[in-house]
Parts: sequence; structure tokens; C-alpha cells
Amino acid sequence: MNLPNKLSIIRVLCIPVIALLLYMDNDACRIAAGILFILASLTDLLDGHIARKYNLITDFGKFIDPVADKLLVLTTLVMLVRGGLMEAWVVLIILCRELAVDGLRMVAVGQGKVIAAGKIGKWKTTFQMVTIVCILLLNKACFAAWYTAALTGVSVALTLWSAVDYFVRNRSVFATK
Repeated sequence: MNLPNKLSIIRVLCIPVIALLLYMDNDACRIAAGILFILASLTDLLDGHIARKYNLITDFGKFIDPVADKLLVLTTLVMLVRGGLMEAWVVLIILCRELAVDGLRMVAVGQGKVIAAGKIGKWKTTFQMVTIVCILLLNKACFAAWYTAALTGVSVALTLWSAVDYFVRNRSVFATK
């Protein structure tokens, strides 16, 4: 197993630890979860960079990297809802988008096509991760309410925009022959 894939596995292994820390529901654990979330998120940047730079792109890596991202973000968001730090409707929008795009990808694979991640989707993930970090680490700050609300709004907008982008760019998947 190459280094980028190991980094993705490490990201997956961080998820239950983050969930457990958030389950404990105190400031110290929330901050520890925020720090671990940052480290896990940075492995996403690092594994992609290493894989491209050293031509270490594998089929397993193509699978595990986006799955690790989705699990990290969605698990943390669900735990934020549990702790009253995130609205459930935000998580539902993100979850529905992920399921819809994954469904589109499965239909495309059945046709022998591969749908790569787009720039808007990458921005979406970045904004979601930044929003989560701000909620975890800044929720006691005096400006956190409007700041995290603005970031959440941008994250939701990018989530919806990226869904539309995927379906418009790949509408040929649904074309009848």
C-alpha cells in the first residue's frame, strides 16, 4: 500500500475518535476533535498532492479518498447536530447531494464512464471542512454566530451548485439511446 492510500486510511481511522470526542460533549473534547479534524483534513490535501506528484494514483486510492472525505465530513456534521452546533437541514442537504452524485457515478460506471471530481466539488469539500473547523474551534467566540452562519450558507450554496454542475455536465449519462 502506498503512502497516499495510507494517509486516506489514517483519515478514516480518525473518524471514530472525532465522533467519540464530540460525543463527550465538553469544551476540551470539542477542541481536541477540532484539532484532529484539521489534521485529518490536511491528509486529504497531502495524499492527493503526493499521489499526483509521484504518480501513485491507484484504483483503491480513487475509491478510498472520496469515501474518507465524505465519512469524515458527514460523521462530524451529524455529531455537530447531536451537540446542537449545526442545523439538521444543512446535513440533510449535504447528505442528499452526496447520495445523488454517488448514484450518478454508479450509473456512469455501468456505462463504462468515470466521473472525476470537479473544481466546484473540491471547493464544496473545502468550505465544508473550514465551516466544521470554525464551529468546533470558534463556537465560543463573540463573532462565531454570524461567521459560522455565513460559512454554512456558502457551504450549502456550493453543495447545491456542485450537485447541479455534476448533473448538467454529465447529463449524457441519462440520455436514451
